[in-house]
Amino acid sequence: MLPTQPLHIGLGLPVDDPAPLPEWARRADALPFSTLGVLDRLVFDNPEPLITLATLAGATSRIRLQTEVLIAPVHNTALLAKQTATLDRLTGGRFTLGIGVGGRSDDCLAAGIDLHRRGRRLDEQMTLLRRTWDGQPYGDGVGPIGPRPATPGGPRVLFGGFAPAALERVGRFGDGFLGAALPAAHMSGLFRQVEAVWRRYDRPGRPRLVAQASVALGPDDTVERARENLRDYYAFTGRAEYMTKGLLTTAREIRAAVDAFRDIGADEVVLYCWSSDVDQVDRLADTLF
Repeated sequence: MLPTQPLHIGLGLPVDDPAPLPEWARRADALPFSTLGVLDRLVFDNPEPLITLATLAGATSRIRLQTEVLIAPVHNTALLAKQTATLDRLTGGRFTLGIGVGGRSDDCLAAGIDLHRRGRRLDEQMTLLRRTWDGQPYGDGVGPIGPRPATPGGPRVLFGGFAPAALERVGRFGDGFLGAALPAAHMSGLFRQVEAVWRRYDRPGRPRLVAQASVALGPDDTVERARENLRDYYAFTGRAEYMTKGLLTTAREIRAAVDAFRDIGADEVVLYCWSSDVDQVDRLADTLF
């Protein structure tokens, strides 16, 4: 029997035009949405996520702010510790660090890191991040890096990914799991694996389970723009058309997907919007609340 809990609904923000994002944030903050998520890539035409969320923090007072997911290995670890602690402090603990290894070779090349060591680098980073957020010295000959985050022990950390190593990190370092781009029937297996890892590491309580779905709700030009943006973003995978076919474009499809994720035990569903049409905020609220 899966535990019953309130299902929260978040919004993943479009990245094709950063200018309207404060308006997205203000509208979502005034409605029952739980989270605003922003994706991360380096060699792509998207806004830098931590700077973006810092801007949106000033436009909001209630809603949580989340990276989905930050490609930590391409970031300097000491600076990342300081940035994330600062963001958590400035938001009064409203920041969630969704984190992963990424899969783009050009991101790693631009950042000057080894593509094949990015998983090991992330493990090393998590040890340093947790130590730094706890107020301990960063390393030999290096003192603490402040400020201390508002959340004791550091912001909530969700790991994204599909590989066994990503699920293991939830048990070792994380507070939960963020699953993207899979329907509920397939996501259920990942959720159950994460729960098994959590028990194996003897973690108290249960992991937070977050699902993400791609949506575009509105007139034809909104939907077509979303499809174009999806194709651009997933072009490197060779599965861009498959990902585009998974875009949910009607109120019925979106409600069905949310219900399916609720049935498999999700704590939150983040509806990722791929077009900058800000009226989608109100359309989605009318559909779900």
